[in-house]
Amino acid sequence: MHFLGHFKTITAHKLLVMKYCFRLGLYWQGLCHDMSKYLPSEFLVGAKYYIGTESPNNEERKATGVSTAWLHHKGRNKHHFEYWMDYSVNRQEGIVGMKMPINYVAEMFCDRLAASKNYQKEKYTKNHPWAYYEHSKHRTIIHPETREILEKLLLMLKEEGEDATFTYIKKELLKR
Repeated sequence: MHFLGHFKTITAHKLLVMKYCFRLGLYWQGLCHDMSKYLPSEFLVGAKYYIGTESPNNEERKATGVSTAWLHHKGRNKHHFEYWMDYSVNRQEGIVGMKMPINYVAEMFCDRLAASKNYQKEKYTKNHPWAYYEHSKHRTIIHPETREILEKLLLMLKEEGEDATFTYIKKELLKR
């Protein structure tokens, strides 16, 4: 069990997301971001499967075939697009992505940026959040408008950097 390593990793991530959310004026979201990671149902699993270079949820999936910590986490944190999946009113469509409120899309962007920095450390580049997303985007169930906004932000980060992206989010997206 890697209690200390896992605690340091999730706390560093939380603090970085909080800093980014505060930058956008999303104070409550920044304060509350990922608090469920400190609950025993997530924390103990994270400490058990901790490796420090990626989410312990991936390691739990490899070991057991499912991540119980992730199932708990995504159901309590609205900044994950998986939280916003539901059956369509059109039964033929099955499960679809629901449109996310823009403040949670902004927090999702902050979360992805912070996770990339947290796990990549000194190897981080502004391309990492886009590359991580692009690797699995074809397998995601996400509302088309939410996808469009997230992709725009990740590409803007890659091409123009953090300052331009945060300015855009604050002045254009959060003013809607």
